[in-house]
Amino acid sequence: MTGQPRTAAADVVVLGGGMAGLVAAVRLAEAGLRVVTVAKGHGSLRLSPATIDILGYGPGRVDSPAQALPGFAEAHPGHPYAVVSPAAVAMSVQWLKEHVDTYSYVGDPSANMLLPTAIGVPRPSAVAPETMAGGDVRTAGPMAIAGLGVFKDFHPALAAENLQAATAAYGRPVQARPVLLDLPSAGQPDFGAVGLARRFEDAAFRSQVAAELRAAVHGEETIGMPAVLGMDQARSAWTELQQATGRPVFEIPTAVPPSVPGMRLASALHARLRRAGGRFVLGAEAVGPQLSNGTLTGVRISSAARVAPRMCRWVVLATGGLASGGIEVEVSGAASERALGLPVHGPGPGDAGFLPGYWDDHPMETAGLRVDSRLRPVGPGGEPVYPNVYAAGAVIGGARPWREKSGDGISLSTGYLAADAILEEAG
Repeated sequence: MTGQPRTAAADVVVLGGGMAGLVAAVRLAEAGLRVVTVAKGHGSLRLSPATIDILGYGPGRVDSPAQALPGFAEAHPGHPYAVVSPAAVAMSVQWLKEHVDTYSYVGDPSANMLLPTAIGVPRPSAVAPETMAGGDVRTAGPMAIAGLGVFKDFHPALAAENLQAATAAYGRPVQARPVLLDLPSAGQPDFGAVGLARRFEDAAFRSQVAAELRAAVHGEETIGMPAVLGMDQARSAWTELQQATGRPVFEIPTAVPPSVPGMRLASALHARLRRAGGRFVLGAEAVGPQLSNGTLTGVRISSAARVAPRMCRWVVLATGGLASGGIEVEVSGAASERALGLPVHGPGPGDAGFLPGYWDDHPMETAGLRVDSRLRPVGPGGEPVYPNVYAAGAVIGGARPWREKSGDGISLSTGYLAADAILEEAG
């Protein structure tokens, strides 16, 4: 590395800007460590519905993640939850609730809510923004699913029809009907989610929406709306609509990215990181470890057409799995870890990574790092590859988050625990 530029040292370099990386970075920075978070992009958090799905299916629908997790971990010894205790999951949830300033999060691991999605199928989520919780089909009465004519990415008729068709299988039928609000477009034929969320920050626009809702809603209906009720003032907009209509209002996450609730959550965590003195470097990525006599002393970072070492004492690897590019599939069919070249547990060259059926349990789905009880990536012999590197989030293998509805819980709890392990070492 002689002659190459060297960047300032940090205590911790966090690789990845999603849920796992941000949670770890905020915890570490608030504890007084010098933290630099390096991310190639904004992370998948801005695409997420911002609910915390801890365990929705295992394989049947889970009513209580807290009760199901011990048995699930025992049945899946290679799963991230096998090294994350239910108590740690609960602590990480409480931490998140205390660190989101924009609005409250409600719920806990003791019970899953069943929250409507944009296509009307209830989603088991343990924790959700308060603006969504009123849609829990376990307790909600008749619903009016309200769309806006200027917003083409949410279809109230589809959501209402599927809610009525699906909820009988969830223990109780729910009455749902579509409502389409006809609002002035302000010279714009249609809006995206972010543009419409900005409009909801205008008091006059909210008054127009409230007037339309009062005219359209019947009796005791609960009002479901696309999750665009403001960006920075979501709680105020949501509260005002409830007061103006006299009815409970809940948000339904939209299916087309970006996700406004995900952007709110990302913004809240970024704000916490800034206030704690942490740095966030966007548009950069790790391309390998910086080693000294076999010891990891930093990370080689590619940014602005150059590669330079970022020296540090610890690394949190939270670059994501296959979907985010943290794990890649080579031409040979083998999986590899992109940032530090760590060994990946998964199908090897010549092995069948994917099966014929779309819904089959594809072996490649669970490809990722194996970790020890302290979340340090290990090699084939079970020893940490680098004792000062900790993994968090989807880069850890063994899970099928889309099928289990476990991804948010894994990212939150492992990000929390990776920081915990470093703080314990730092004293």
